[in-house]
Amino acid sequence: MAQRNSPPRRLSGQKQSTFFGGAAILAVGILVVKLIGMFYKIPLTNIIGEQGTADFNNAYYIYSVLLTISTAGLPVAVSKLVSEANAVGRRNQVRKIFRLSLTLFLALGAISFVIMFFRADLLADMMHDGKAAAGIRALAPAVVCVGCLSAFRGYAQGHGDMAPTAISQIIEALCKLVVGLALAFWLIKAGQGADMAAAGAITGVTVGTVVAVAYMAFHHVRKNLEEPRLSRDVPDSAGDILKEVLRIAIPITLSSSMVGIVTVIDSALVQGQVQKVLLEDPGSWALYAGVADFTPLKEAVETWTKALEPGTAANMATLTEQVKAAAAAQAPTALQTAALALDEALQDLSRTLYGNYSGAINIYNLPTALMAAITASVIPAVSGGLARRDRRGAARISGSALRITALLSFPMGVGLFVLGVPIIRLLFASLNAELAGSLLSTLGLTAIFSCVTLVCNSVLQAYGFVILPVIVMVLGGIVKIVTNYNLVGMAQIGIYGAPTGSVLCFALCLVLDLLIIARVIPHRPKFGPIFIKPFLASAVMGAAAWAVYGLMYRVLSHVPEGGTERVISWGGNALATMGAIAVAMVVYVALVVALRAVSREDLSLMPKGDKIARLLRL
Repeated sequence: MAQRNSPPRRLSGQKQSTFFGGAAILAVGILVVKLIGMFYKIPLTNIIGEQGTADFNNAYYIYSVLLTISTAGLPVAVSKLVSEANAVGRRNQVRKIFRLSLTLFLALGAISFVIMFFRADLLADMMHDGKAAAGIRALAPAVVCVGCLSAFRGYAQGHGDMAPTAISQIIEALCKLVVGLALAFWLIKAGQGADMAAAGAITGVTVGTVVAVAYMAFHHVRKNLEEPRLSRDVPDSAGDILKEVLRIAIPITLSSSMVGIVTVIDSALVQGQVQKVLLEDPGSWALYAGVADFTPLKEAVETWTKALEPGTAANMATLTEQVKAAAAAQAPTALQTAALALDEALQDLSRTLYGNYSGAINIYNLPTALMAAITASVIPAVSGGLARRDRRGAARISGSALRITALLSFPMGVGLFVLGVPIIRLLFASLNAELAGSLLSTLGLTAIFSCVTLVCNSVLQAYGFVILPVIVMVLGGIVKIVTNYNLVGMAQIGIYGAPTGSVLCFALCLVLDLLIIARVIPHRPKFGPIFIKPFLASAVMGAAAWAVYGLMYRVLSHVPEGGTERVISWGGNALATMGAIAVAMVVYVALVVALRAVSREDLSLMPKGDKIARLLRL
């Protein structure tokens, strides 16, 4: 009778990859994807404008939540179980894990598709943006496709093969770029509204997932044909495997879903609060002077208030009640018609304001997306080390992952904080640079906390502490929602308060995660050397960037005749911004080397790391 657990055996042709070897492949893939994404999001924002950007992001937030619920924890669980089974040579177990996970992905994806496609109007109204419904429907088929993608990617990553994931991500991005931009541009030229153009852009996402699934399926079949089929192990029962998959996946899904769920709740509350303040406190309009045209809103408010019965409160609660009554009425009254017009005017204005915030979020997401390379590699790498009872090796990988994360996230976050307005002015001609740039500067601080938090969560999950990150994210999410609800609801702060809750949320999550790691993980890394040196280097770098941009701004800008404030052309701003970034990069790299912020041990985990260490004399 075959043994259930055969002894470890080296398969012919099996590649020995290091943690940062896989991370480097994913990092390169993600950098390419984000570069393509820049060529997608930047012109897209300028094509569909502020309101279309709000419609796009509102639809995408709904998609992200259902997608995360369907797929977030399962690929991690698959990669973890596949990595552990590979570590002890259980090839039949690996194949059965994949087959069962693919079936589970398809079932969850189908449920999410039904919700998105048939309840799109309800989901859009929940976001206080009824015009996002078309985009939500356009994204519905992508949920099913991404479910299949997650199964294939989890299987490949569990084998330490990160290349298929990177290639499929690039395929997705290219399809999104070509199809999405072409459709958005064509719809705008055809006279369609910004909401339909946003839906056309989102269709590119769906097309990309379909093509990426086809590639991953082809790669999987070809790879299986090349691998030896003989194996002596007897796989566990389907029930035991599914139980183990769900045991790992459910807590991770809850943890990952918290970010998306909090984002949806926060986005809905922010847009709702913006509309409420705009209606109930016209004095708040001065906060957005130069950002939007308030004439349609002013006329709609006057028409509605004149139609109200004497003694009726002119507030958001009254308007909401009348809009619901108008939707249910076959022949709306004059008051209900005025209420519908006012509701549309408020939504249009909040879409304009939130579109600027969405543009800032698009840039903020770049640093956090880069961390996907590390989070995708740290769980199977640490899990494999623990399966081999190599606790020191697992701790070494965890510490290096945190150090590399700090070295990458600190300068990116500080750069966004210092150069928020210039970056927006450079990239998004359709946005208000002062509004969106101010929001981006605050989000730059958030990027630092969120990047390190994501990797901390992965470290905890790899060590089997899957519930603790969920609790931490719940606490952080509560802080974010409460903070934003109150700040945005203040007439003197408004939309400018939206990023503040994110800063407090991820700052709290990071502190709690580090405290937990210090308590529960053996041989835990020393946090001081990990964070202090990147912080010092980033602070000096930020000062250099600020000084260089300020100097170049003074040289390249001018005071127009009859004006009082200096203005700068797009080309002058581009030259000043790129000059500041170039100087900042040189300063940061020099400081990292001088402070020895990266160690020979870190570099030894990377491809050609020993040569790099000798070059840097570490």
